Amino acid sequence: MTEWTLAGAPDLRGRMAVVTGANTGVGYETARLLAGRGAAVVLACRDLDKAQHAADRIRGETPDARVGLVHLNLASLASVRQAAADVRSGHQRIDLLVNNAGVMRTPNRRTEDGFELQLGTNHLGHFALTGLLLDLLLAVPGSRIVTVTSPAHRQGKIDIGHQPDEPSQAEHVQAGQLTSPQRYRAGAAYARSKLANLLFAYELQRRLTAAGAQTLSLAAHPGGSRTELNRHMPAWTLARGRWWGVWRPITHSAQHGALSVVRAATDPDAAGGDYYRPDGFLEFTGSPARGESSARSHDPDTQRRLWAESQQLTGVSYDFAPTTWPERGSRERA
Repeated sequence: MTEWTLAGAPDLRGRMAVVTGANTGVGYETARLLAGRGAAVVLACRDLDKAQHAADRIRGETPDARVGLVHLNLASLASVRQAAADVRSGHQRIDLLVNNAGVMRTPNRRTEDGFELQLGTNHLGHFALTGLLLDLLLAVPGSRIVTVTSPAHRQGKIDIGHQPDEPSQAEHVQAGQLTSPQRYRAGAAYARSKLANLLFAYELQRRLTAAGAQTLSLAAHPGGSRTELNRHMPAWTLARGRWWGVWRPITHSAQHGALSVVRAATDPDAAGGDYYRPDGFLEFTGSPARGESSARSHDPDTQRRLWAESQQLTGVSYDFAPTTWPERGSRERA
């Protein structure tokens, strides 16, 4: 099989992308690579000073790059709503939404809305943002939503109480096992949030398909990328303050890790529900390729229950109304 490289990505001039957590690491490299292919890119970041520096670096490499900034704190639903409003105020369409931002193995903390920090940031914040921007994606045939996950999802477990079919009858437990596990373990909480990313991506594709929408939902993970995301790793794994000290032989750069995300975002042969990851040892390194996620991530009952609970917790419902879509074939795929 031929190794996929950035040369396989199409010309993206005329396309508009939103990348969360794009000021550093895989998010920055994803935004940089998309801009280099001609896409207009909005960096949705918590720290606007760092985002401005990232934008300047992208423009320094690609002088004609169109780069915008939006403040986004995924640990605050109020910030998510404001970020969505800011994007909408400047754009009538989105070709590509990359749900990349995240935290890993943090101490036991809460979001502004009372959710466990890793699940609240990595999943619930992105669930809300996607729903609030969905109509701008539905307006573009072949638009894509790429949700970034991790091989850690294979260790993830999500136990959600039964959700009745009718939302009005739902007796969900607000901030129950989903957002307030009885025993907090940083690694387990991270794995749960990354499993949630996949359950969301697959359920979103199922709903898009059922509605006849032309928007695609895909998932990707960058493998063992050497980024700031690893700053909360256990001390024994660190070397000079960096997690990848003892793992360097089976990790790669953020730029290389971003290729899996960019392939999911741009490969003309990609299909809704595809999962891209490095094809090397333990999916830590290698060339971006289609793969298969855990059986647990494909459980349709858990997908539906997580979706229902996420709507309840965030207050964001998805509207797949077909009246917002243009005619089929009016625009090529993103």
